[in-house]
Amino acid sequence: MGAEFVNRIDKACNDLDQIWAVSRTVEETEFPETKAEIVRIPLDLTGEDAKNVLSKKLEAEMPKIKILVNSAGFGKMGKFESLPLELQTDMMKCNTIGLMTMCHLCIPYMVKGGYIINMASAAAFLPQMRFAVYAASKSFVLSFSRALGYELKDRKISVTAVCPGPVKTPFFDIAEEEGYTLFIKKFFMVKPERVVAHALKCAKERRQVAVYSLPMKGMRFISKALPHRLILEIYDRIV
Repeated sequence: MGAEFVNRIDKACNDLDQIWAVSRTVEETEFPETKAEIVRIPLDLTGEDAKNVLSKKLEAEMPKIKILVNSAGFGKMGKFESLPLELQTDMMKCNTIGLMTMCHLCIPYMVKGGYIINMASAAAFLPQMRFAVYAASKSFVLSFSRALGYELKDRKISVTAVCPGPVKTPFFDIAEEEGYTLFIKKFFMVKPERVVAHALKCAKERRQVAVYSLPMKGMRFISKALPHRLILEIYDRIV
């Protein structure tokens, strides 16, 4: 998803000098040919020194940030009590603390009228059995993004929480190492380029939430219309 954002942003914006790509796997990541210079910053956002390293680079470079995209994240399926606590703690650090840290460090350098795109998930709409921590982490991203957007409105910086359903990425290869999702979810998988294009369109329109595909919009409606306890009971019977 990160590489696709780099590709789309480079094509959409003609006034970017650099695109900073921050990731622990960035050295191995294949990026498309871009007009803007790609600055690779190999950094584990869950690490203790990540904040200091990035903070010092920002202070030294004093960049004018137009777009901030937080797309790092991972999930693990399985019962909460069965998954290692350290693994689930790392999941929370990556999905929430890492995202929050990036926002806190970068916002002071953002230009008026800038955009923040935070990758949440359709899992943010309701609790999910055997995916409890991941869904909870994405609920945090959705709630945080909404509140942050209102705090930044005087600077005309918009915050868009992107809430896709299943996307055709290596996500499920990692997520299903300990457990399995409902097979029906994979019928709703979409291509990452479509999700990214839709996310950028919604960000440009200053939308708070971007939900791609009709099935996921339907899921969002159901999560508002029905009690979550009832949805969980139905889910449990299906599983």
